[in-house]
Amino acid sequence: MELRIEGMTCGGCAKSVTKAIQSVDPNARIETNPAARTVKVETAASQAVLQQVLEEAGYPATTN
Repeated sequence: MELRIEGMTCGGCAKSVTKAIQSVDPNARIETNPAARTVKVETAASQAVLQQVLEEAGYPATTN
């Protein structure tokens, strides 16, 4: 799935986003793109769960 994260503007943000996703699925495949403010995720976790952990981390996400 691909999510848009307006607040992800740098590599540090991308690390925080990655860490948040891995907190619910350590085996998730994650591809962040801070310039485009998107993240592509292959995970067993649901989109709702990802959006919840990202919001809790300070990076609210929307679907693309």
